[in-house]
Amino acid sequence: MDSMDDTGVVAGPAAGPTHRTHRFARLAGTGLLATLAAMAATTLGAALARAVGVDFEVPEGGESIPLPGFAMVTGLFSVVGIVIAAALLRWSARPAERFVWTAVSLTALSWVPPLLCGADTATITALVGLHLVPATVMIPALARSLRPRTG
Repeated sequence: MDSMDDTGVVAGPAAGPTHRTHRFARLAGTGLLATLAAMAATTLGAALARAVGVDFEVPEGGESIPLPGFAMVTGLFSVVGIVIAAALLRWSARPAERFVWTAVSLTALSWVPPLLCGADTATITALVGLHLVPATVMIPALARSLRPRTG
């Protein structure tokens, strides 16, 4: 079984402040680009779902979720993901591995509200699927930028 101890010393070039700053800058740049791509992909997915008849009406408020709302929420939680990745880069000996486990777990938890909101089956299915869109963009991009460069 794999140990969850992250208190080990990170050896090699990652220990220098210049290298660490470069890794944070690379993470921020990658995160920003991935966030924009995730926002666009999620909004496009919502528009396509709406075009085939999904109304995105949530019974609690009785209103339909507007397309800009998908972009806004995707952007917000993508930035949260970047912050989590940055914290793991700073304080974990294995930031990429820890980030993937954390992000996948949070993505699974994000399915709970759509499943409990009382919307129709098409809306629930579309919302759960749309949670996967930004995850498939953000998780690999940030995990890649958390891995140390070799060579």
